[in-house]
Amino acid sequence: MITVDEVLTGREAVLAATGHHPYARHALRRDQAVWGWRRDGAVGWLLPPGEWSAGGAVGASGPALEVLAAQRAEGTLRAGQSVNLSRAAPDAVVECLPVARLSDWDFLWTTEPPPHQPEQDRVVRLTEADHTALTALVDEAYPSSTSRPGDPGVVDWYGIRDGDRLIACGADRSRGDIGFLAGLTVAPGHRGRGLGGALTAGMTRALFARYDHVALGVYTVNVGAIRLYRRLGFTGAAPRTTVHLG
Repeated sequence: MITVDEVLTGREAVLAATGHHPYARHALRRDQAVWGWRRDGAVGWLLPPGEWSAGGAVGASGPALEVLAAQRAEGTLRAGQSVNLSRAAPDAVVECLPVARLSDWDFLWTTEPPPHQPEQDRVVRLTEADHTALTALVDEAYPSSTSRPGDPGVVDWYGIRDGDRLIACGADRSRGDIGFLAGLTVAPGHRGRGLGGALTAGMTRALFARYDHVALGVYTVNVGAIRLYRRLGFTGAAPRTTVHLG
């Protein structure tokens, strides 16, 4: 049986309980019917079927794991789904949940446009006509990327060209109240020239036309990217663990 301190009904109630945490503002769509809960310093939620994740939580990971474990035991969460919570030790997760895979990453955000970067003015918004070139670039430069042309979660694509060739690209996966960058990559032969910083800066500035926060996710092992993003002003941080349920 799930025991919580408070049941939260609706997006606004969940956001208020989190103190309008940027991660929660990103995870929860504005038009979404959301059920949430509060327990011992953690606030969590479940998302409707078909979403990118079954649910998530911010705050203390221990209480969140206990609630998620009860939800898994009751069948609310199932094998093959994923949940996102504050950084948790692998042993603590495995003790509570059947785990197929764990991923540690950082949710980083900024509230101000980044400093101007050389080449950022080369960043352009792409169209459906660029999808073939986008697919080729992602296959070459970032084959493990989950952001692909045609993905319904992608709002827009941005890129940098060298003549007729697309040499850098990134996806706008904004949702909720937060602008979000994903799938940023540069063609192998053009790396080390500042194009990653230019792409990030150009896209971030574009999204600030619509949002008061812009965020991105980066795996903890990618220390070079983390260093770049922090230099560009992404100093807000929420360490996260994604649990892929077995």
